[in-house]
Amino acid sequence: MSAELISHLGRIVGPSQVLCPPEDLSSYEQDWRKRWRGRALAVVRPGSTAEVAAVVKACAAAGVALVPQGGNTGLVGGGVPDDQGRQVLLSLRRMTAVRALDTDNLTMTVEAGCVLQAAQAAAEARGLLFPLSLAAEGSCTIGGNLATNAGGTQVLRFGNARDLCLGLEVVTPAGDVWDGLSGLRKDNTGYDLRGLFIGSEGTLGVITAATLKLFPQPAAAITALAACPSLEAAVQLLGMARSRLDAGLTGFEVMNRFSLDLVARHFPALPQPFVHAPWTVLLEQSDAEGEEAARTRFEGLLGAALDNGCVADAVVAESLAQSRALWHVRESIPLAQAEEGLNIKHDISVPVSAIPRFVQQTDAALQAHLPGIRLVNFGHLGDGNLHYNVQAPAGADAQAFLREQEPRVNEIVYDAVQAFGGSISAEHGVGQLKREELQQRKSAVALGLMRQIKTALDPLGLMNPGRVL
Repeated sequence: MSAELISHLGRIVGPSQVLCPPEDLSSYEQDWRKRWRGRALAVVRPGSTAEVAAVVKACAAAGVALVPQGGNTGLVGGGVPDDQGRQVLLSLRRMTAVRALDTDNLTMTVEAGCVLQAAQAAAEARGLLFPLSLAAEGSCTIGGNLATNAGGTQVLRFGNARDLCLGLEVVTPAGDVWDGLSGLRKDNTGYDLRGLFIGSEGTLGVITAATLKLFPQPAAAITALAACPSLEAAVQLLGMARSRLDAGLTGFEVMNRFSLDLVARHFPALPQPFVHAPWTVLLEQSDAEGEEAARTRFEGLLGAALDNGCVADAVVAESLAQSRALWHVRESIPLAQAEEGLNIKHDISVPVSAIPRFVQQTDAALQAHLPGIRLVNFGHLGDGNLHYNVQAPAGADAQAFLREQEPRVNEIVYDAVQAFGGSISAEHGVGQLKREELQQRKSAVALGLMRQIKTALDPLGLMNPGRVL
């Protein structure tokens, strides 16, 4: 049956687009964090929606499970096959076209394999902005961004991937094509199917294309780093920035001292204006005002923050190159962590007002459990999303630390998240990493509804099985 299916798939997409062992499939079978390594029956690379639909139908007829994959930059093990060697990995990397760009309607329709950076560039070439932005934008794809409902650095102003998508084209588990590529802002004709597939991590169907919202390019963008004496002061600065900059506030990132210490250790060429600041905030204003007026407002905000003590020092970028350098510091934290060694990652969200208390209490609980652990705390303070990561004590075996301590560390962190009314996954998704945790912490009613939806759309359970549910 396997040989017959592989031959059929080759007739659909072309023999050269079906990769099978003993070929080296590691770039598809191993996740970005190198925590999961599976074995695929085959890697199939369709070049069109029609080919995707035909592949899905063929696999459904053969009873073979499919694992959709975009750029394979996910962090929760949701886009790699299991280790049984029986699943077909469906790679969307060949489907990269920008199908349409409507400047009057401020929309762009792209295929699922379009790399995020390419989508940004296509919008910029027409004088427009697609604002989704994250560290992996040079390799992650639009389909993957939507399948995981990616967040990134500009959620504060523009929302996450779901908010930036108006319509989808999806291949269902039966191999049918739903053409929902609407560019409408208003359409109250039944259930929100678009919203159902976004964030479903390939468990309900295969996203093949999307119609995305575009925005005018800002006339001015100003970036600064601000040193704050405490996390409470950073939250106070956020309130002031919202009040004074309103919708012009497009970025508000926070970084604790140890996270920047790691960047300084592993990337010493990057700027470090406030080496000993307990907390550093990166904030950005982007709006339609001219440069001079925008800078006046921005510097007025920082002056007021310095006067009331919630900021101890500040550096404002004087050029685009300086702005990019400041952002590069923030985006280098995950890379510095990887250089330091394996660590326990958390992508959590709690109400912004509760973040200082959450961090204080959880830091104390973790240190009491294991003195000497190092806390790498950074993320999108503006929307309540922290990457609250735990590094082994200095000199400890990082691999052994991850293996032995992850269950208890997760329990401490997630208990605190739940106590503060938060979420165990803010922007990375559930995948297989948080699947069991979700079963424990999501309400029985919510889980029941999710299972009913999964059964209704995918009765054979062949779409990315073992993920989310």
